[in-house]
Formats: sequence, structure tokens, C-alpha cells
Amino acid sequence: MPGFIRSERYLPAGHINRYVRPGAPSDLIKSGINSMEQRTFTTPHGNEVIILNPLGRLDITTAWQFRLRLQETISEATPHILVNLSEVNFIDSSGLTSLVAGMRDADKIDGSFRICNVHPEAKLVFEVTMMDSVFEIYDTEAEALSAPCKQAVA
Repeated sequence: MPGFIRSERYLPAGHINRYVRPGAPSDLIKSGINSMEQRTFTTPHGNEVIILNPLGRLDITTAWQFRLRLQETISEATPHILVNLSEVNFIDSSGLTSLVAGMRDADKIDGSFRICNVHPEAKLVFEVTMMDSVFEIYDTEAEALSAPCKQAVA
């Protein structure tokens, strides 16, 4: 196909074969992250928190899309982010890198970055890499939302 790059060559088994036009909008690219639910929650302390709920895999083929979504959300909506990973059954180093980058972005503007409901299959990655000590990880969404958000220093 002229003007397209065949990209399934480097995809993990089980991914859909696809053709990607260089510079194509991300919504035209099918990936392991099938969709991402986004909700807004206002804490009792008055902070607005965006809850992102990615579905599928967070790996080398999807991490860049997730990273862009985090950047947009943190810069345009609120610096307080909660990522609910209950529907993400696989995370690789690219996925972890996108989470670290999101945490740093939120931290730069005195925000908060939390993770909750880590899928049991993905939890091992956090433990083996010792990233479970880097992130604020909560067992439930309710726990994560009830913890106070870091306040900006005046």
C-alpha cells in the first residue's frame, strides 16, 4: 500500500494487523488500548480529580497514546490524576515509562498522580521493578479519592 507503513511486524502476538499512515490521527489507529473512560470527581477538599480508566494492554504499541492523553489531561484539565488499572491486564516498560512521565508532569505543577485497582497480572510488573514504592498505589478507587491531594505552595 503506497504511503502506508506495515506495522504488525513488531507487534506482540494477538495484536491486530494494521496499516498506519505516517502522521495519521491517533483515533484512526487501532491498538491494544481499546478505549479509555474518563470521569471527573470533586473531592471533599474541593479538588477536581480526573479518573482515567484505560482498557486492554499498556505496552510499546499503546503507551504513546496513553502518554499523550495524560499530558493533555494534566495540562488542560487538572493536575490531579487517578489512573484506574483494573481493566489493564498487561503492562511493559513502555507502559511504566508513560506512568512515570505522567507522575512527573503532575508533580511539576503541584498535582497528584495516583494509581488504583492494579490488575493482578499487571501488579507483578510493579513489584518486580519496585515501582510500587514510587507510585501512590491504592487497592480501590474510593481509597484513592478519599486521600487528600497535595496542595500547591503559595
